[in-house]
Amino acid sequence: FRLPVLAALCLLTTPAPLTALDLTPAADVALVVSVDVSQSVDEDRYRLQIDGIAKALVDPAVIDAITSGPNGRILFAMVVWADHAQLAVPWTPISTASDAAALASTVRRLKRYGGEFTCLARMFSSLPDLVLSDMPMKAARTVVDVSGDGIDNCSPDVTTRERRDELVERGVTINGLPIIERPGGIVGAGAYRAPDGNLENLRPLESREQLTLDGWYRTNVMGGDLAFILPANGYTDFARAMRQKFVTEISANVPARTAPERPAVIAIK
Repeated sequence: FRLPVLAALCLLTTPAPLTALDLTPAADVALVVSVDVSQSVDEDRYRLQIDGIAKALVDPAVIDAITSGPNGRILFAMVVWADHAQLAVPWTPISTASDAAALASTVRRLKRYGGEFTCLARMFSSLPDLVLSDMPMKAARTVVDVSGDGIDNCSPDVTTRERRDELVERGVTINGLPIIERPGGIVGAGAYRAPDGNLENLRPLESREQLTLDGWYRTNVMGGDLAFILPANGYTDFARAMRQKFVTEISANVPARTAPERPAVIAIK
């Protein structure tokens, strides 16, 4: 009598095997928007970024891109970073214009974060634990947006490029939105300031282009399947660039590979 009862209990408590359906993506894109809030970003510049993201979320072209995808849904999260990265908006699904409007309202109400340095490599290293490991559903692609007005000046133990490559190996695509106040201007020429106050040579000094902000982003930030750079011509152009970036990222419904090779990239100027 006891054996049949025990067998029945085992059936009730043993987890069902995973099926192919369990692994089907429920979102077309998991999009992490990471925003520079270092010392160079004053209150006006911060507000231009925040308002630009909110406007982009409710733009009709962005809504159309979201609802036209195979799943008609994306995941959105927002990270702000300077000396350290902080999760400003946790994963939020968007599948309707109402969802987007509610999220845009949340973004506009975000409190002001700040910091001194532009620690981009440190931000990259924090993403797996801070946000990527906590997705509420599977997504066909994971994309990280990086916007900022300067190069990494945090003198990390490993380079921004190395941290970028670690994320790419996880199947993440990283797109850059450098905010360029002086087109063609050199950033970090010769040296940069580290947190301890010392000046260290910026390496490698391979070309003048790599010392422009968009060139540095192309070399050290952009990576992964269909990655691209889309500069903003100053902070007042941020909303336009973010809207165009969202449409491009959300519309590119290309399934991510589990272990991608070094990807081909495209650059949008």
